[in-house]
Amino acid sequence: MNTSPSSTRTTKNNFQKVLKSRFAWIPRATKYIWIAFFVFSLGLPLYIFTVSIDLFGLYGGMPSLQEVENPENDLSSEIISADSVSLGRYYRGVINRSQVHYSQLSPELINTLKISEDHRFENHSGLDLLAFLRVIKGVLTFSSGSGGGSTLTQQLAKNLYTQNADRNLDGPLAKLGKLPKRVIQKTKEWIISVNLERNFTKQEIMALYLNTCDFGSNAFGIKVAAETYFHKQPDSLNLQESAVLVGMLQAPSFYNPKRNPNNALQKRNEVLYKVYKHGYKIKTLQQFDSIRALPIELNYSVQNQNLGLATYFRTVLGNYLLAYCNNRGIDLYNSGLKIYTTLDSKLQRYAEEAVAEHMKPLQDQFYDEWDKRKRNPWVDEDGHEIKDFLARRIKQTEAYKLLVEKYGENSDSIKILLRLKKPMTVYTTKGERDTLFSTYDSLNYYKRFLQMGMMAMDPTSGHIKAWVGGVDHKYFKFDHVRQGKRQPGSTFKPFIYGLAMEEGYSPSYELRDISPQFKIPGQPPWYPANADGPPKGTGQKMTIRQAMARSVNSVTAQMMQKLGEENVVEFAHRVGIESKLDAVPSLCLGTSDVSLFEMVGAYCTFVNGGINTRPFFITRIEDKNGNVIENFVPKTKEAINEQTAYKMIYMLKGGVEERGGTSQGLPLELREENEIGGKTGTTNDASDGWYMGVTHDLVTGIWVGGDERAIHFPSWEFGQGARSARPIWTKFMTKVYADPTSGIVKGFFKKPSSGLDISLDHGRQPQDSVKQKEEEPWDIRN
Repeated sequence: MNTSPSSTRTTKNNFQKVLKSRFAWIPRATKYIWIAFFVFSLGLPLYIFTVSIDLFGLYGGMPSLQEVENPENDLSSEIISADSVSLGRYYRGVINRSQVHYSQLSPELINTLKISEDHRFENHSGLDLLAFLRVIKGVLTFSSGSGGGSTLTQQLAKNLYTQNADRNLDGPLAKLGKLPKRVIQKTKEWIISVNLERNFTKQEIMALYLNTCDFGSNAFGIKVAAETYFHKQPDSLNLQESAVLVGMLQAPSFYNPKRNPNNALQKRNEVLYKVYKHGYKIKTLQQFDSIRALPIELNYSVQNQNLGLATYFRTVLGNYLLAYCNNRGIDLYNSGLKIYTTLDSKLQRYAEEAVAEHMKPLQDQFYDEWDKRKRNPWVDEDGHEIKDFLARRIKQTEAYKLLVEKYGENSDSIKILLRLKKPMTVYTTKGERDTLFSTYDSLNYYKRFLQMGMMAMDPTSGHIKAWVGGVDHKYFKFDHVRQGKRQPGSTFKPFIYGLAMEEGYSPSYELRDISPQFKIPGQPPWYPANADGPPKGTGQKMTIRQAMARSVNSVTAQMMQKLGEENVVEFAHRVGIESKLDAVPSLCLGTSDVSLFEMVGAYCTFVNGGINTRPFFITRIEDKNGNVIENFVPKTKEAINEQTAYKMIYMLKGGVEERGGTSQGLPLELREENEIGGKTGTTNDASDGWYMGVTHDLVTGIWVGGDERAIHFPSWEFGQGARSARPIWTKFMTKVYADPTSGIVKGFFKKPSSGLDISLDHGRQPQDSVKQKEEEPWDIRN
């Protein structure tokens, strides 16, 4: 073998040539790598910069900083009770969203969210490089358990981007395909994330994120989600509830605890396991095993205008707010207003409970009584059934009008289609029921339901505390507190006696139970009859306090003659009645229509020392940032002096204290250590029952009757206010007094600071003045 030095050199040179030929690409590759590195180092920032400024409009815009700070497209306006309970919201379409601040989030919710979704949240600046590398590793190794790489800040950025999709934030380059579009969107999310971290604290980012999340079931944002699924505020969510809601963030429908309870339970336990692994709250495996065995305890209720407290009030309030906001250029449905009302949630709940407890059995009795008579409840003034009642009413329905528009008024198709049965869900006193009804069947069915209205008010402040406008808002939209007006019957009498007190009459002033004669031009003389007993009275002598307590029509009519109809109208308007009143003799029987809203406000004048405070229901309105738009103050005026007011309180107490008084049936538990005034009312045609209950700190009015005046009670006795309306007041006040936190307590009416101008037992008996009508001779003829 030749091993000479020259041979060795030749071999070495040949080897070097081989190496050089085989790896000649390395210098060139290195050059290209450096070129790529410099291109990437310079190009990526340049690309991000061009996206951020939307160079030449190629990429599309991004949410502004102002939109980031206030990300809600549709921020619902919230109604808040006087005791700080959320009564409901006004929102457009299906977007029910309300924002919260970080301080309104429970620690369990905050920590569960961070542990499950972004446990380095406090340490990164919007982008988590470690999480990003973990995702890349998972992709390269085909690992399914690598988790996501998005931080909470990035998820917030994504929410902000997608919720501004109606602005079409995509530019021309996004139209090149799904991949370019996704790359550009992801770039924008990174940019927004960095901007979020620069301009907001971690706490603000956390709150913003939870305010923009969709939790399904029409619940947008953590506040509505907590209310929808658990009937709680976010600051009261416990660990298990927080885990359910956090688990829903990845797939709101799939992990919905109402629709997919098994999926939700499994996901909740996965979240709780992460919590256990991080040592938060759950310290041992045994604790985790115990908690994961617990079921999900929902208190589920999707918010809408037909559910929850004060449904009728919310509708009336909404109509007022629409006009209010329109005049000020505010959109009620997406401005995030906070409307602070006078309503008390506890009193409202007791009112609705009392109504339900009384109206259900009353409705059943109403059915039974008319069935016994084998008659329909629609009757005329003479007590005869209105034969064509339904035929006329069907023509007022929307269904009839649509059919006429389609087929013509005289088409036989209308009659056929109106009697065509179809599946329908109907209201019953025991809940909803599925049935087969035609349009005609439905009208016939619903016209047989009794309705009611109820309002309770603080007589001093004018604050409305409870408002029930009907038996069920979903099926009966008409509000019978303010929208409806009916004859008040004998509940109008206090305005006649109030004027008498003002004119100097004493509650002990005596008259006989004899119906006076009223001469009406062009008509026969009119003798107001009592509800029972001889038509023209018994001739019995009684005080006017006893007469009002027993609701004796003849004595009230005599006082009307003495005082004059015009003067009574003026007095009623002065103390709070706003409706037009006819200055006619029959006004003494309450024949002019008024609303329950007016009646309660007017009765409050007596309790409030003669000061009339117009009922009101809003104390203030704030914008979404807590700035006060307007504070509301009650409208007050001195209507009568305090002596007159207190004498009328004494008169109203007669219903409870006088023998034969229409409020003597009130239970002893309400009357003990408590002063109560009350007045029943029933219209002569038995279509309206009223009760006005008065205490030192709450005035409540109740009306019960058919949806229209042609619907009558089976008899006057059945519909009298003491039976149809007063039991609701009894049930309501019993519940209120049983709750020491209600703010309503038993007590005594305030007496005039200057004392009384006459004795309540022996006052002066004034002579008829010149302005009073000449008194007709009393006539006790049969």
